[in-house]
Amino acid sequence: MAMETRALVDVLREAHHLDGDGYAALLTCCTADADYLRAQAREVAVQMLGRGIFVRGLVEITNVCRNDCLYCGIRRSNTAVDRYLLTHEQVMHCCQAGHAIGFRTFVLQGGELPREREAWIADLVADIRASFPDSAITLSLGEWPREAYARWRAAGADRYLLRHETHNAAHYASLHPADMSQSNRLSCLDNLMVLGFQVGTGIMVGSPGQTIEHLVEDIQYIERLRPHMVGLGPFVPQHDTPLGCHPVGSVDLTTRLYAIFRLMMPHALIPSTTALNTIHPRGRLLGIEAGANVVMPNLSPSEVRGSYALYDGKAASAAEAAEGVALLEKQLATIGYHIDWSRGDYR
Repeated sequence: MAMETRALVDVLREAHHLDGDGYAALLTCCTADADYLRAQAREVAVQMLGRGIFVRGLVEITNVCRNDCLYCGIRRSNTAVDRYLLTHEQVMHCCQAGHAIGFRTFVLQGGELPREREAWIADLVADIRASFPDSAITLSLGEWPREAYARWRAAGADRYLLRHETHNAAHYASLHPADMSQSNRLSCLDNLMVLGFQVGTGIMVGSPGQTIEHLVEDIQYIERLRPHMVGLGPFVPQHDTPLGCHPVGSVDLTTRLYAIFRLMMPHALIPSTTALNTIHPRGRLLGIEAGANVVMPNLSPSEVRGSYALYDGKAASAAEAAEGVALLEKQLATIGYHIDWSRGDYR
């Protein structure tokens, strides 16, 4: 059986595709075979992308959100949150500080703001583009009409991150309020692809009610979509949410998925996420050893980092912070990698 599973890994490495049963086998195989899967993904990542890990400067522009997702700490009904919205000037200051350090990609992330903020976001993107023409601009601001995405693309945004979270409709409904639509989420991703963004989507691994069959459905959806980026993080509960008592997701399963997507899409941009580093002291490094090639240190003002509490215990200091890049460099060196300060576009 071990040889059969390893043969599946070899097929995925060469053909970049398996059937559903094959993906399920890789998600459930024994530890030794999972280690082989991760080793093959690491080999491919080094072969295709080298040992440089791209860094993105993350600016969490707001924890205001009009949605009420059952798992998220900044859901609109959570009255325990100290809400904030950075000013235009504060965001620009974050980017200026990051650019001086060496960052050449800025990721503006936040809850879903009211629709009237569309123009404010466009102006912010245009200012960043004019001020830092050598840098890439990534947005991660949720679901918006196609016209808003087109406006931000025209203003200078290069990339957009929007995790689909789960492709199974019933599972999606169990994690979101009735006024949210899975079909709209998928339509947003289609619009972003058509508009020419470098698009990222991904999965919340170990979310309540998730099964291996759901994950296979997710893998096959991403295989069809062919995004430029795949963002995977383990589920981490937030105590002020309806799902706050659910256990955390699995490091093992998350890194298996990193490896599967690296073998499926050798050139994809795959972040080793903060959530993974939150639940394991070596989480970031384990992700890289499974084929990830991006990390996102935090450029947000220190006084608001604790308020962007999507989940409990979020790592936001030391090597997670932009000011900790020297520590990050040292950590990467322990496994034979280094920071790549370039824009890190999809190739």
